[in-house]
Amino acid sequence: MECTVSWTGNAGTDSSMGFVAETGSGHVLVMDGAPDAAKPQNGGRNLAPRPMETVLAGTGGCTAYDVVLILKRGRHQVERCSVKLTSERAETDPKVFTKIHMHFTVAGRGIPPAAVERAIALSHETYCSASIMLGKMADITTSFDLVEV
Repeated sequence: MECTVSWTGNAGTDSSMGFVAETGSGHVLVMDGAPDAAKPQNGGRNLAPRPMETVLAGTGGCTAYDVVLILKRGRHQVERCSVKLTSERAETDPKVFTKIHMHFTVAGRGIPPAAVERAIALSHETYCSASIMLGKMADITTSFDLVEV
């Protein structure tokens, strides 16, 4: 896997702290920094997610992918799945994630709660590289709601 991240600050863009990531699979992701009132030249313009937000979003995508795949492989009728991640970060540099809570909402027909609980646990403990990596620094907790459709 590879990715090239390029600063857009000298490219005539609106933000002095914008970045464009080009992934090995040929996709583009734009990121920007937060505005800095004291030194505007050092801040972004809030035109795109911040880099750490993309880390959190990627972790959510990784674990939601696992949960859906595990449930589908178990022949459960999954209609929808979302995960809301809330986090806390250290107050001093490096401002690593210290706590992450993942709340899943899974909707489907006749899915046993134990199957959802198992899918989340398997993702968290075995398959989701992102959450396992972040779990080395952050306390990660999970919960879920199961919606019958």
